[in-house]
Amino acid sequence: MNELIAVVDDEKDILELISVNLKKNGFKARLFQDGSGFLKAAEKNAPALAILDLMLPDMDGFEICRRMKGSAGLSSIPVIMLTAKSEETDKVLGLELGADDYMTKPFSPRELVARVKAVLRRKTPAAPASDRGAFVIDREKFEVRSEGKKVGLTTTEFKILELLASKRGFVFSRDKILDAVWGGDIVVTDRTVDVHITNLRDKLGKAGALIKNIRGVGYKLEE
Repeated sequence: MNELIAVVDDEKDILELISVNLKKNGFKARLFQDGSGFLKAAEKNAPALAILDLMLPDMDGFEICRRMKGSAGLSSIPVIMLTAKSEETDKVLGLELGADDYMTKPFSPRELVARVKAVLRRKTPAAPASDRGAFVIDREKFEVRSEGKKVGLTTTEFKILELLASKRGFVFSRDKILDAVWGGDIVVTDRTVDVHITNLRDKLGKAGALIKNIRGVGYKLEE
């Protein structure tokens, strides 16, 4: 596992508690007591996930989340809000700003770690490719981000990309794509797959180059 989790909280005992439990479960932990320090560090070394306390000395967790989602380099980082506030409006605001989950204090460290694992499982990153771009699939939110920006895909395009990403490097024939995305009850042609793949590549920008056409066979997402 060994993924880096950033924890932002102004209470040292909370930081230590979370850090110990994350490390017990195979994660790395980097701890911060203010939002500005975390944002500067994340720009240089982005974590796999951020746990944000709502009440901090310099800026609240909402503002940190807002800045993350507005940054090309940080927008794809999953966020779990951790706060003493339990009001529904706070939860809704956090989720609307892009937070992936929300826990209130006091909390179970085991449950928090379980939620970290669950959020990370929902994220499907494409293979790193700095010269061709990269994208992230969020199955739960049914959205894709390419180079930090949300990509407007149709339901069919999303399903095709999700299928290709499920087995990177595996070549899916056009027939397999047709069966998986459209099902056997709808009559569509191989050409339909080609058209959707073309549109998908265009929308993904540089990351579209990761979708490879294997002549006479089908398509794959490059490893």
